[in-house]
Amino acid sequence: MTIWNGAGRRIYLQEVGTRDGLQAESVFVPTNEKIALVDSLSRAGMAKIEVTAFVSPKAIPALGDAREVMLEIERVPGVIYSALVPNVRGAEGAIESRVDELNLVMSASESHNLSNLRMTREQSFKGLCDVAARARNASLAINVSLSCSFGCPMEGDVPEETVLEWCARFIGEAGAGGITLCDTTGMAFPSQVSSLTRRFRDAWPDIELSLHFHNTRGMGLTNVMAGIDAGANRFDSSLGGIGGCPYAPGASGNVCTEEVAHALQLMGYDIGIDLEKLIAASKRLPVLIGHDTPSQIVKAGRRLDLHPLPRDFEMIKQRADSRAI
Repeated sequence: MTIWNGAGRRIYLQEVGTRDGLQAESVFVPTNEKIALVDSLSRAGMAKIEVTAFVSPKAIPALGDAREVMLEIERVPGVIYSALVPNVRGAEGAIESRVDELNLVMSASESHNLSNLRMTREQSFKGLCDVAARARNASLAINVSLSCSFGCPMEGDVPEETVLEWCARFIGEAGAGGITLCDTTGMAFPSQVSSLTRRFRDAWPDIELSLHFHNTRGMGLTNVMAGIDAGANRFDSSLGGIGGCPYAPGASGNVCTEEVAHALQLMGYDIGIDLEKLIAASKRLPVLIGHDTPSQIVKAGRRLDLHPLPRDFEMIKQRADSRAI
């Protein structure tokens, strides 16, 4: 049995709630509130923030203000500001808006890629290679998020060899410096996470690997710990646990940033995050999105957020003491 002791090991948490989370909401969060939310996450110490997506406002109205948000946020030194881009046009908008990194998305599963992106994987790959070339010309970092790396909601298991072959192509042909293995609908389990993480690390020790888990079936934090044990040190997470996928209706969203941060801090990992500031940011979400969030840390507090004694505690104690005499 593994007993996790961080002993100061550095783990990087990467916020995706401002893109992955907000795009799934039915309400439009005002631009100034988005900017304030990103700024609060920067000040809390997130290593990377996926701020928004440069997509058609008709496709995702919730992120139609991508340019304004990206240009107006406070840039905190050391924080990487990323944006999802689906095509060359989106890449050009992101570049003009001074992003640090372009995040490109494709699915490891043919069925999911066709359903989600309306293209075959080969068609997506060709288009994303064009985006990557544009990013290289602008001297920007390229990350590729590979959806359904741990299972497809329509096909079931996705072979590890398939996932690793696509990783190899994106690294070798598109020049990706980072890969995110995504558990898009919460199908991952710890031994699977450990195996795929170790194989990736063995093949590409110098490529930045991130793991992206959802808590759809309650295994999100366990999968994070399995990834850490297998050598991963970067994890996507979402403030309040918001977000999700249309192919897992009614399910909870991404692993919750403050829950993961709380757990890792207790175990002695160095995450570089001010948990109090992070929780304060999360507490603002229900007003912004119009509903409660899954965050258990917001509901229950941190482990040592203690409660006051009962008002009649002294009387109870005196009565107990008198009975002991």
